Amino acid sequence: EGGKPPAPPAVLIGDEPASRVYAGQKEKACREVGFKFSFHDLPAEAGTGMLVDLLGGLSEDPDVHGILVEFPVPGHIDWATAVMAMSAEKDVDGVHPLNLGRLMMGLGTVVPCTPRGAMYLLKKYGIDPAGKRAVVLGRSNIVGKPMALLLQAADATVTVCHSRTTGLQSITREADIVVAAIGKPEYLKGPMVKPGCVVIDVGINQTERGLVGDVDHHGVSPVASWITPVPGGVGPMTTAMFLLNTLERYLALEGIQM
Repeated sequence: EGGKPPAPPAVLIGDEPASRVYAGQKEKACREVGFKFSFHDLPAEAGTGMLVDLLGGLSEDPDVHGILVEFPVPGHIDWATAVMAMSAEKDVDGVHPLNLGRLMMGLGTVVPCTPRGAMYLLKKYGIDPAGKRAVVLGRSNIVGKPMALLLQAADATVTVCHSRTTGLQSITREADIVVAAIGKPEYLKGPMVKPGCVVIDVGINQTERGLVGDVDHHGVSPVASWITPVPGGVGPMTTAMFLLNTLERYLALEGIQM
């Protein structure tokens, strides 16, 4: 009270419509809770050096408490180099190699927003992953891999599948929990899940029919015991975990005990 508010700027590269929508949702949420949100736009042709300079400058700014880079990052940018310019202490999406490494080792760290939100949903609805077979479709550093690590930490037996996985249906049919984060519209079909399966749809894809997830909800919903909707499922939880991660970074950086 009376101090500076949490300030988590978002970095956007290019004019990817979905990224701007996601950032807009975070901006709205920040305004509602009194956080100071800002956009930092880079042109689509921006190189690695421009992103390094921006992330380095934000990291050194004492009035910045968290940094979020909206994905996807253009392929011509060397992300492995750029992310090292960002302070691991101000990383609010768990993308810094130090934070990813701490997550892998089971140490306290910043957990990527989307996987953290998905795990919160499981806990909220009383779904305990312990002893269950879980399949994660997708192996990205921001969703698939950390999701698998979190499920393992919750004592699930986890299989990670991807574009080169063979016999996919035989694998998903054995799963008690399926997390779809593969980036393909309505990829997971009804025959691919067993009755009573829990399905978390992380995907969001723009089609002629509007926004759809990575799960064919028409085919999967009658089979699954529980499924997250798209839109309105994991997306809002990602935003909520962004706020929580930002608050936690703010308290740590300002030395405030709660």
